[in-house]
Amino acid sequence: MRKLMEGKLGENHPAQQRRETAQAKAERIISEELKRLGCSDSALRAGPKCDPRKLALATRLRKETTLTIKSIVARLNLGTPRNATARLQEWSRRTATRRKPSARIGI
Repeated sequence: MRKLMEGKLGENHPAQQRRETAQAKAERIISEELKRLGCSDSALRAGPKCDPRKLALATRLRKETTLTIKSIVARLNLGTPRNATARLQEWSRRTATRRKPSARIGI
């Protein structure tokens, strides 16, 4: 039921219902990523705060859900929200520059 409602909740729905739906979507995304990585939840949480797998997952959760950074940080064990935000910004900058083709100047 929640899966059907994920994209259909608006301002007229109670906040608690929206949070629960966002949390359910986040858990689904986390389980998909853990399966893809071949990693357990406890192993991921026990890893370092700057683990690329954690940062990639946190970035995906920020893009695809309405969870707060505080919720994501607590779920993935990323440290404090302030430090995690800085790490995520740095991670986004690094991955964005890797994806861009290098600009060459023709002679």
